[in-house]
Amino acid sequence: MKIIEVANVDFALRHFVLPVMQGARDRGHAVIGVAAAGPLMPEPDGFRIIAAPMARSLNPAAQARAAIFLWRLFRTEKPDLVHAHFPISGFLARMVAWAAGVPRIAYTCHGFLFNQPGPAWRRWLSLALEWVAGRVTDVFLTVSAEEAADARRLHIAQNPIAIGNGRDPARFRPDPAARAAIRAELGTAEATCVIIAVSRLVRHKGYRELLGAMAAVPEAELWVVGSRLASDHGEDLDPAFAAAGLGARLKRLGYRADVPALLAAADIFCLPSYFEGLPMGVIEAMLTGLPVVATDIRGCREQVLPEATGLLVPPMQVPPLAAALARLAADPGLRARMGAAGRARAMERFDEARVLARTLDLLGA
Repeated sequence: MKIIEVANVDFALRHFVLPVMQGARDRGHAVIGVAAAGPLMPEPDGFRIIAAPMARSLNPAAQARAAIFLWRLFRTEKPDLVHAHFPISGFLARMVAWAAGVPRIAYTCHGFLFNQPGPAWRRWLSLALEWVAGRVTDVFLTVSAEEAADARRLHIAQNPIAIGNGRDPARFRPDPAARAAIRAELGTAEATCVIIAVSRLVRHKGYRELLGAMAAVPEAELWVVGSRLASDHGEDLDPAFAAAGLGARLKRLGYRADVPALLAAADIFCLPSYFEGLPMGVIEAMLTGLPVVATDIRGCREQVLPEATGLLVPPMQVPPLAAALARLAADPGLRARMGAAGRARAMERFDEARVLARTLDLLGA
C-alpha cells in the first residue's frame, strides 16, 4: 500500500506524525511524508519526505498554492491512502484527496479550532470546514476522547474514534545518570527543585501565568524548553520572560533534541495551557516519573488524575497555579508518589507501540 501522510509544518511532521510513518514503513508500506519545509523536516529513512507550500493560515492564495501542489502530488503518486493531520492542512488534504479520487481518506484530529478561544466567525468557519471534510473521511480519529464526543455530537463524523497519543517508555524514563549530567551542565544543584515546561513559545501555553506563579516558589528553578516557530501567530513572549525578574532561576534552553534527559533532570512538569488536543509533553513527563501540574482542559484532564498523578488548575489564573507548584515544590515525598503513579498510568494508557498498532490497524495499513 502507498500512504501519504500530510501535516502542516516540519515540527509537526517530526514530533507527531513521524512515528506513524515509521510504523507503516515497518509493516512494509510505501510511505511519503508531506509538510512545509523547515529545519526539523525528518530525514528519509525508508520513506520519502516532500516539502510542500503548506500554510498555517486561512489566506486564500496560500491555500490555493497548497491545494494545487497536493492535487499534482496525489494524481502523480496515486496513493491508496491519504492520512491528514491538523485543522487547516487536514481539511485541505482531505478535500483534494477526494477530488483526486484517492480510494481511502483518513484524518487524525489533534484538536478542533472551534474549541479554541477566538472570534465567533472563526469558530463557526472551523466547524463548517470540519463538517464538510467529515463527509469525505473514511477513518476519523481524534487524540482526545472529549473531541471524539464533540465530533459525534456535532455530526462531524459518523464513527469518530479516540485513538490517543503515545510515547516510547524506553526513551522517556527516570534516568539518574542523565539527571546528574544535565544538572552539572546547567549548574543546578541536586537539591534544587526544578520545574520544567516543554512546548512552543506561544501565549496559549500559559507562560505568562507560569512566570507569575514562580513568585510562590522562590527556591525553585524554571527550565523552559522550546522555541517559537516561524509560522506561530500571536505575541512575542521575549518581553514577558525579560520582565519576569527571575534572574538565574529562569533557564531558557530553546529547542533541544535531548528532551528525555532534560525531563529526567527535573522534578515537576508544568503545562498551564488554555487549550490542547492530548499533549505529548504530559505523556513524556508522566513516563519519566514526574508529577504534572496542568490546566483543567480537554486533553489534560484525560491524562492527569488530580491528587494521584498531579494537580489540575483553572486556566489563565495565577494563584491556583502558584499554589499547586508551591505545594509540590515543598514536598519531595508527594512528588515521588505522584510521579510513580503517573508513570504507571502512562505505561498503561500511553505506550506508543500500542497506540501506533491500533492506529495502523484502523487505517487498514
